[in-house]
Amino acid sequence: MSGERAAAARNNAEWCDIVCAGHGLPGRTDADAWSVPRRSPPWYPDTVTLRPCVAAETLLGRIDPGPGASVKDSFADLDLRPYGFRVLFTAEWIHRPAADGPTEPTGELGLPLTPVATPDGLATWAATHGGGELFRPALLGDPRVTVLARYAEDGTVTGGAVLNCSGPVTGVSNVFSVADDVPPIWAGLRAATAGAALVGYEAGDDLAPALRAGFTTAGPLRVWVRD
Repeated sequence: MSGERAAAARNNAEWCDIVCAGHGLPGRTDADAWSVPRRSPPWYPDTVTLRPCVAAETLLGRIDPGPGASVKDSFADLDLRPYGFRVLFTAEWIHRPAADGPTEPTGELGLPLTPVATPDGLATWAATHGGGELFRPALLGDPRVTVLARYAEDGTVTGGAVLNCSGPVTGVSNVFSVADDVPPIWAGLRAATAGAALVGYEAGDDLAPALRAGFTTAGPLRVWVRD
């Protein structure tokens, strides 16, 4: 188990916990996993494993395992098919070490990634992102979280990302661009994070821009869902 992979899984679990807490769903974390006892918000799992070889029965006993249940199998070592689950998607954990030297330019046209600071700004960002009510104003008051926006000259949100800091790493998630042009967003993240060590995960065509921005893969993960 690589240290980068374990750190990425724990960071992602903390982000899931923050989102769920904003929806009135307090989570539970121990050495095995993070989990919520009721169904998580859309796009978020009910549990995230934090070490390899967690027993499936133990993991499913922490959540509502009925239809709609989802499990982030951080080490891609579970087989939940006997319990009625199927693999929704596979992905790769990604990692980029802390920068020792100057940070890169902030991207195309020199437009920076700017922290979102107000509830109205967050609502606009969330509408552009597509997550809508998923992103609650409480995120703006959490010192671990920074919501970043890329703005056009007329003030329109054209892209963005979310950062969440946990210990020695900062997680990157929800990277998007309205023009499907995410490389400038990835390129701007290093400057926006002051050279911190970055982790996250990406899948399919979304992985390539992260790799071009200097990230490396740290191991596979799977997300299981019960239909």
